[in-house]
Amino acid sequence: MDSTIFYEGQVLWSQLDPNMHLRHSAYADLCAQARSNMLKQLGLSLHEFAQHHIGPILFREELIYKREIGIDENVQVKIELTKFNLSNARFSFRHEIIKENGVQAAVVNVDGAWLDLQKRKLTNIPAEWYNYIHKAPKSADYTEIQE
Repeated sequence: MDSTIFYEGQVLWSQLDPNMHLRHSAYADLCAQARSNMLKQLGLSLHEFAQHHIGPILFREELIYKREIGIDENVQVKIELTKFNLSNARFSFRHEIIKENGVQAAVVNVDGAWLDLQKRKLTNIPAEWYNYIHKAPKSADYTEIQE
């Protein structure tokens, strides 16, 4: 199995738009679940985030449609880390949504950071979490920065 795949599943009727295609917001839902699965596999479960009162927040989400996805199709979501800031843990991920026939259906790019859920302000992650995030699959154009 491809080590960059973090979600596999069937498109549900409830995820369709009136044109019988996967609705635009369902793409974001699939990618969010894939990111959650990836973080858990890396050692950072949602429970771990809750204990530290930290949650991810997105600043940008770009969806590039390639092919339509319909009812009952199975899809896979691949994720690669494209950018990571060593001083504040800001991140960028590229998601690739693949149809069951192997055709790329969409690319979703996100930029984000971490939110202190009590103070409602941007925060850094605990130092040991950097080791987990660094284990994420990285894109060929991966950039590491320090600001």
